[in-house]
Amino acid sequence: MKIFISSDPGIGKTTLVEKLANKLKEMGYSVGGFITKEIRKDNKRVGFKMVDLETGEEKLLAYVGEGKIKVGKYKVFIENLETFGLNCLERAKDKDVIIVDELGEMEFKSEKFREKIYDLLKLDKPQIYTLHRNYVSEFKDYGKVYYLTLSNRDEVYKIILEKILEVLKNKK
Repeated sequence: MKIFISSDPGIGKTTLVEKLANKLKEMGYSVGGFITKEIRKDNKRVGFKMVDLETGEEKLLAYVGEGKIKVGKYKVFIENLETFGLNCLERAKDKDVIIVDELGEMEFKSEKFREKIYDLLKLDKPQIYTLHRNYVSEFKDYGKVYYLTLSNRDEVYKIILEKILEVLKNKK
């Protein structure tokens, strides 16, 4: 089962998958992958860091500034994505549930990252991805896409948790 969560920016995709990961872990399931959290300074977003869902370790993904690889105002640290990020994903293959936040322009500056995602999608296990709205058409045929809004995010959380638990219970 593959689930994709998309929305406009700031609706709560990362919060939702972090909440799902924490709940699943609390219930005794193993969760691998990473989430991407904002880095804020003086109430402004200045970057993003990847957080390993297994260890809590963090690495910089992007930060405001000049660089060889840019997305908008952000310099993307491809080397961190291709070492730390890919390591998180490789270890996630052995977990009960894989969570990746997010599939978007920054992440797809790395062809190695894109290849790893397509490898993961071949696995027969529950997977949850947050998906930048510009990438919905690329992934919609791989699983169910949920569009998150401020008014449905609690309901979407419950639906996804229920679906994941159903699959996990049937595998035991």
